[in-house]
Amino acid sequence: MLSEGESVTVPDGELKERGINPAWEENGVRALKLEGDELTVGACLEHMQNYSSIHLACHGSQNAAEPLQSRFLFHTGALDLAVILQSNLMNADLAFLSACQTSTGDEKISDEAAHLAAGMLAAAYRRVVATMWSIGDQPAQEVATNFYDYIFARRESASDTFFDGSFSAHALHHAVQKLRLRLEGSERSLLTWVPFVHFGY
Repeated sequence: MLSEGESVTVPDGELKERGINPAWEENGVRALKLEGDELTVGACLEHMQNYSSIHLACHGSQNAAEPLQSRFLFHTGALDLAVILQSNLMNADLAFLSACQTSTGDEKISDEAAHLAAGMLAAAYRRVVATMWSIGDQPAQEVATNFYDYIFARRESASDTFFDGSFSAHALHHAVQKLRLRLEGSERSLLTWVPFVHFGY
């Protein structure tokens, strides 16, 4: 989902974040939702240049040996980090990477942040939400829905169509806390809520 304060949900979004698109529409924020074969690599890059926020609900692939070859996997191809870094993302604000292992580093170079989330920061996004390991569809959808609900509840004006990601760190904390409380210390609780992380300001 792309928004002007815009966001874009891309391939597999129908599986992971079904509930977030209505929130954008209900709040009057212009958004573009692309799923499956609707989104090509070229179209994604074009939309990233024109929108301030992107929500990628797809698969991610880390390449520890060649970090710039880390990529987002779409139905129609792969978008390499190197290509994103070469793009002119003047409007970049928030990237929500609802893809597995988007902030997984390499234990051999633990002092370096060489992962997709760091790459999105380097590409000009001010804030990035990512995951340290694989996440389930249900927790991903729950966190995304509560994340955006929190942000929309703090908008200065209900008539404002601009999406402001400046509350993203607080929104992620709120969303993860809600997930954590719902799980009530179950055996898998820790592995379910811990992987969500925020980078930037």
